[in-house]
Amino acid sequence: MARLNRLPFLTLILVSLLAGAPARADWVPAFKGNDTGGIIAFSLARQADARQLAVDHCARYDKVVKFLAVQPYDGGYVSFACRWVPYGANARPLRTLY
Repeated sequence: MARLNRLPFLTLILVSLLAGAPARADWVPAFKGNDTGGIIAFSLARQADARQLAVDHCARYDKVVKFLAVQPYDGGYVSFACRWVPYGANARPLRTLY
């Protein structure tokens, strides 16, 4: 009978431990993208050359950058799209190595 009395107590302890654990559901890296585009955190854009980061990222997919929007405050993002090279362009996009 003593074992049945401990079960609610252990359940309460387990639930309280899980409730106190930090949730990381809203964490996003400072630079995130794929072959269609990406986002750069505004805090990173102030420290580094956001245009060059986006150009290098899209050049990996043989595409060019088109900047879409800027949210110029802490917690905001610079968003960009990777587009195919425009018609009539003879060369692939440049990728700088410095």
